[in-house]
Amino acid sequence: MPVTEYLERNARLWPNDVALVELNPTVTVPTLTTWKEYDLVQPLKGIPYRQEITWAVFNEKSNRVANFLLARGIKKDDKVAILMMNCLDWLPVYFGILKTGAVAVPLNFRYSSDEIEYCLNLSDSIVLIFGTEFIGRIEEIAPSISKGRLLLYLGPSCPSFAEDMVQQTANYSSTSPDVIVNDSDNAAIYFSSGTTGFPKAILHTHNALLHTAIMEQKHHGTTRSDTFLCIPPLYHTGAKMHWMGSLISGSRAVLLRGTRPEIILKAVSDERCTLVWLLVPWVQDIVDALDSGALKMSDYHLSQWRLMHIGAQPVPPSLVRHWWDYFPGQDFDNNYGLSESLGPGCVHLGVGNNHKLGAIGIPGYEWKLKICDENHKVVPQGEVGELVVKGPGVMVCYYNNPEATAETKDSSGWLYTGDMAMQDEDGFVFLVDRKKDVIISGGENLYPVQIEDFLRTHNAINDVAVIGLPDKRLGEIAAAIIQLKEGFSCTEEEINQFCMKLPRYKRPKKIIFAEVPRNATGKIEKPKLRERYGATRLVAAENELDHVN
Repeated sequence: MPVTEYLERNARLWPNDVALVELNPTVTVPTLTTWKEYDLVQPLKGIPYRQEITWAVFNEKSNRVANFLLARGIKKDDKVAILMMNCLDWLPVYFGILKTGAVAVPLNFRYSSDEIEYCLNLSDSIVLIFGTEFIGRIEEIAPSISKGRLLLYLGPSCPSFAEDMVQQTANYSSTSPDVIVNDSDNAAIYFSSGTTGFPKAILHTHNALLHTAIMEQKHHGTTRSDTFLCIPPLYHTGAKMHWMGSLISGSRAVLLRGTRPEIILKAVSDERCTLVWLLVPWVQDIVDALDSGALKMSDYHLSQWRLMHIGAQPVPPSLVRHWWDYFPGQDFDNNYGLSESLGPGCVHLGVGNNHKLGAIGIPGYEWKLKICDENHKVVPQGEVGELVVKGPGVMVCYYNNPEATAETKDSSGWLYTGDMAMQDEDGFVFLVDRKKDVIISGGENLYPVQIEDFLRTHNAINDVAVIGLPDKRLGEIAAAIIQLKEGFSCTEEEINQFCMKLPRYKRPKKIIFAEVPRNATGKIEKPKLRERYGATRLVAAENELDHVN
C-alpha cells in the first residue's frame, strides 16, 4: 500500500496528537504565514518561531492540496515540483501530491534559476509549488517556465507571475480524494547532487517509498513515544526517509531550522528529542563547543536522547569515540545509501555493533550486497572492489536518461554504487573510497578516506579533504585541504610531522590550509576542490551518484 495510507491511519487513530513541530530559533517573528485557519500555535513577538500540527490537520492539509490539484487537471503520473524551505507545509504538500497519483519532484533549495529551469524541464514537471524565499529566482525565469506550466505560490503577498495557492486550497475538501494509487505507480523524482554538472533525475515507485519507511522504523526501533529531530533539508531523500520512521510509528517529529551547536542541543532538550540524525560537521561542531566550554552539558536536558545516527559522508571513528566521551552509552548507527537507493539504509552499521565502528555495516532490511571487480565479478573476501547493492529501494531509472541508467543499474536490478569497499570475515563492509576519488600515485592506489580519517585525529583539525593533484613523476600526489578549528593554529611542518605515523606512500605531499566546502547534505564537494587546485580529472565525466550515507 502507499505511504499515504499511514497518514490516513495516523489521522484516524491519533487525530489530536502532535505530528510535526516547526522550530526556528533564529527568528522571533513569523517569516511565513500559511493556512492560518489550521495554525495551532501562533508565534509571539520576541518568542522564537514555533508551530505545530496534529496528525488530523496534517492529513486535512494534504487532502486539500490533492483535491485542489485534481481540480486543476493534475492526473496520475503528472510531475509536480516542490521548491520550499523546511516548514510545516512541506510534508503536507508532498503527501497531497502523492494522493493524486502524481509524481512529487522535490527541488534543492540551493539551485540557481538556471538549475531550477533545467530540472523542471528534465523531469517534465507541469506544476511548480514554491515558497517566499524563491520569488526572486523564479521571477528571473518565469517568462520561460510559465509556458504550459502552473506556478503556485505558498506564502504571503503572491507575486503577479504566480497563483496564490494558500487562498485557493482553503476552498477545497479536506476529505481524502477518490484516487487509487498502486504500489507499482511512480511516486517521486529526486535529483542527484549535481556537484559535477547538472543533476540527474532519479525515479522511484510507491513501493520503494513504503519499503524505505518500514526499513527506517525497523532499523532504529522508532516507537510512538519517540521524537525525531530533523535538521537536513526535506528535498533530500536522507532527511525525508529518516522522518518516515516517525510516520510508520505515528510519533512526533521536530523540523529544526538552524545548525549551530547550541541550537541543536536546545532543541533536543526543549522538545525532549530521542532520535537525532546529524551530519559529520554538526557532530564536530558540537564536540568542539563542549571541549572549549562554550557549551555545558548541564545546561540541557539530554538524558532522553537514546540514539544518534549519522550519514551523508564517511564517518571518522575518532569523532564517534569522542562523542561518546560526552554521551556514554548512547546508541549509534551509521547509515549508508544513495538517492538511487531511495536514501539511507541499504547498508547500515546497526544499533549495537559499536565493535565494528568504522564500517558502514551490513545489508539493510531486505537488501543484498556484493563487492565486484571491474568485470563485475565478486572479489574474494577482504579484497577491495566496487560495492553493488540490490533491494526494494533501487530506482526505476534515471528519468529521460536511459544511457546513464544502463551504466548504473543492470538488468537484474543490481545498482553499481561507484564506491570502493571491502568486506571483513564477519560480513561487515568498510568503505574505502569513491571509485572516482581513488588517487593513483606511482602505481599505488591511495584511498583519501583513510588519510582523512587519520588527519581528523589531530586536535587542531576541524575538517579535511584529500584530493589528487597532477605530478610529472608520480602521475598524481595526495593533497590535503585542511580546515582548522576556530582559535587553533598549525603549520605545514607540524602536519607533515604528524603524518610520519602513516606509511610513506600515504603521506600527503601537499598541505593546503583552506575551508573545506560541503553541500547542503554535508558531502565534501571534491570536484569543486579539484577544479580550484588544478586537478586533471575531467569533472564532467565524474560519476554523480547521490550518496546519503
